[in-house]
Amino acid sequence: MGHLILTPLAFFTPQSGGSPQANEIDSLYKILLVIAVVIFVAVMGAMIYALVRFRARKGVTPAQIRGNTRLEVGWTVAAAVVLIALAVVTFIKLPSIQNPPNSGPEGDRLTAAGSLQFASIQQKAPPNGKALKIQVVGRQFIWQYVYPGASEPDGLGAPYSYEEMVVPTETTVSLDVQSSDVLHAWWVPELGGKVQAVPGYHNYTWFKIPKPGIYKGQCAVLCGRGHARMIATVRAVPPATFDAWLAGRKKQLAEANAAAKEERAKLSKQTGAGQVENP
Repeated sequence: MGHLILTPLAFFTPQSGGSPQANEIDSLYKILLVIAVVIFVAVMGAMIYALVRFRARKGVTPAQIRGNTRLEVGWTVAAAVVLIALAVVTFIKLPSIQNPPNSGPEGDRLTAAGSLQFASIQQKAPPNGKALKIQVVGRQFIWQYVYPGASEPDGLGAPYSYEEMVVPTETTVSLDVQSSDVLHAWWVPELGGKVQAVPGYHNYTWFKIPKPGIYKGQCAVLCGRGHARMIATVRAVPPATFDAWLAGRKKQLAEANAAAKEERAKLSKQTGAGQVENP
């Protein structure tokens, strides 16, 4: 399981350690937090010094200052410099948060099995254009995950799971986040930022987990009475284990479809009171 690296700032910063994206978010947050703390300490120190140094004293008439142009220009310029510095640091970090990297050697091996697919036009793609694409569908009150490998040309028959997403390690996973009913938000803190699931709209994110583990999250938008039960789990396994798991899901789905087809055939042959009309 992903573990939070304990640092003096750990209690004030986002969780990380599960994916490069989460690590970059955590790193940027810590940089901004340190800058903010330094400014806070400097401003509060100056304020306390002024309160003590220039406090009211009996028999002493304080200096009547009507303005200080240099001081006013100084703090305006200083504020502008701080804002520019924050913007520069943010834009330097932003590409590594938004742009997914290539999969590792074991992850790229899945290409031979057809598990890796090209990201959509709207979604950021790794440099080699390949990522394991999984659809995340929010439903009141459970998450559904749809994997590549549909048996029908229209996309039907794809293997899927509920609540727990299984992914291979060292593989760039691109998520297509959707909602079938109301507004949800998919969020596993150790894997990156939260992503809204909006009805009729597609949002995208990615992660890449270096080693096997289990990562916990949940819906981050109040979506109804069952919101608290709408948890999300990501289980990272070695690529070979993922291949076997996905093959097993496909087999189960095929067997279930075959059994349903057989039952439909039996129902269509019934006569009398038990007859079922076909449209």
